[in-house]
Amino acid sequence: MSNITIYHNPACGTSRNTLEMIRNSGTEPTIIHYLETPPTRDELVKLIADMGISVRALLRKNVEPYEELGLAEDKFTDDRLIDFMLQHPILINRPIVVTPLGTRLCRPSEVVLEILPDAQKGAGNDSNLLIVFYVQIMPDDFVMQLHRF
Repeated sequence: MSNITIYHNPACGTSRNTLEMIRNSGTEPTIIHYLETPPTRDELVKLIADMGISVRALLRKNVEPYEELGLAEDKFTDDRLIDFMLQHPILINRPIVVTPLGTRLCRPSEVVLEILPDAQKGAGNDSNLLIVFYVQIMPDDFVMQLHRF
């Protein structure tokens, strides 16, 4: 069992990037697809406390339930906001990563580097990342350079 856990939404680019950064560090994390398996109330309260953020800071604003429930208004208690997140897990911002060094809402993805053990921060083969960068950003130039070799 891994000592790193990610609350993950595979449809989210930031969540996918964070997962790849963890994997590139040489660790396969425990992956919790939180939309399918939401945290319990106690787990969610602990995650929020461990992150040191407010309940409202974990609340996603650009999703339907946020507008439909009128969550922009300050009339809801933290307990009520947690109730809404448990009823509508899409309201929980992501990805949340838990390691022995801390718990973070990893937005942007690079926040995960703050809580990866030092031995893992530089692990992996960065040359593969560079090739992917070139292929995605400048595919024609990259292919032309390859033909020169």
